[in-house]
Amino acid sequence: MPHYRYKARSPRGEAIEGTLEAASSDAVATQVFNTGATPIDIQETRAPRRETSRETWARLFERRVRLVDLIMFSRQMYTLTRSGIPIIRAINGLAESTNSERLSRVLTELTESLESGRSLAESLRQHPDVFSNLYVSIIQVGEGSGRLEESFLQIAHHLEMDKETRDRVRSALRYPTMVLMAIAAAVAIINVWVIPKFASVFHSFNAQLPWATRLLIGVSNFTVAYWPHLLALVVAGVAAATWYVRTENGRYNWDKYKLRIPRFGDIVLRATLARFARSFAMAMRSGVPLIQALTAVSRAVDNEYVGSRILMMRNGIERGESITRTAATTNLFTPLVLQMLAVGEETGQVDNMMQEVAEFYEREVDYDLKQLSAYIEPILIVGIGVLVLVLALGVFLPMWDLARAARGG
Repeated sequence: MPHYRYKARSPRGEAIEGTLEAASSDAVATQVFNTGATPIDIQETRAPRRETSRETWARLFERRVRLVDLIMFSRQMYTLTRSGIPIIRAINGLAESTNSERLSRVLTELTESLESGRSLAESLRQHPDVFSNLYVSIIQVGEGSGRLEESFLQIAHHLEMDKETRDRVRSALRYPTMVLMAIAAAVAIINVWVIPKFASVFHSFNAQLPWATRLLIGVSNFTVAYWPHLLALVVAGVAAATWYVRTENGRYNWDKYKLRIPRFGDIVLRATLARFARSFAMAMRSGVPLIQALTAVSRAVDNEYVGSRILMMRNGIERGESITRTAATTNLFTPLVLQMLAVGEETGQVDNMMQEVAEFYEREVDYDLKQLSAYIEPILIVGIGVLVLVLALGVFLPMWDLARAARGG
């Protein structure tokens, strides 16, 4: 079908331009009228330029839109829409000022979609890798109620709290991760370079070596002889694990296993439930229908296992059960949280109670993260101590034996 370039006026008198694919100019005029605008000029034009192979290849290496970029976009959209600036003009300005190339491209495509007559929610839905279902649902409700700026403000606040929780988890895990990486590097260096030097010295004396030394030399010889195979095995294992986690069953099983890791799994679960409670409270407060809110939130918690339990809640509510009863069947929430949900249903303030649940879990996560270092440090110290003990037994005992034998001789 041919493409038509049109110019129109919105009910407020604002100029609108765009391109539509339609059978005739009359079909374009009808479609523009249906959006509430008045067409002024409609002319046939060429089809939009297709993306070249070079542009497609470049898109594969674009950096993902960071959470901080999305927060900044939501904050700026709140300020601009509150100031009365038209949406298309606001998004065009943000596309030129953002530091993210991918977000700039997405915003440019958003303006083209808006100019073609689509709503903002429909335009956002075309980019699920940037805007989640929850984001789109909140914007859709804001458009329908005429409170779009409030929707952007609520989303920005929600994303900021989500980022703060994730940053706390990463910060708590940074120290043990660095220690484990240092231990792994030290073991590799000792096996490949240090122990072979000592082994040549020990063999020159033709002395009987203790079992710890023979074990270290055997491991070192195996590592030096087969390190390409070991490296290939590690790379293949990481690639296979990555591929498996990206499958539907693999992601579900990995997300379920994470929650069962001692100490750490409980923190991940509470952080995930805090994200669910805050997202659900925001959706309810924004006016998103209950079933639609649970569906969107199940995909926003970033955990397939917890998301499946939230969908169980949705299915139970569709059958007429209460939120508290369906939440109890998931075996995710503590009795205290279930009591808060019950009070929220009785008083008609589920959104406020879910907000309290989110803050309750966030306080627990914050406390557990502060205690996590105190829990992990003894384990790391014991691991380092064992490593040093094995090295001392394997390296220094033969040297002491040889020195004693030399003095005795």
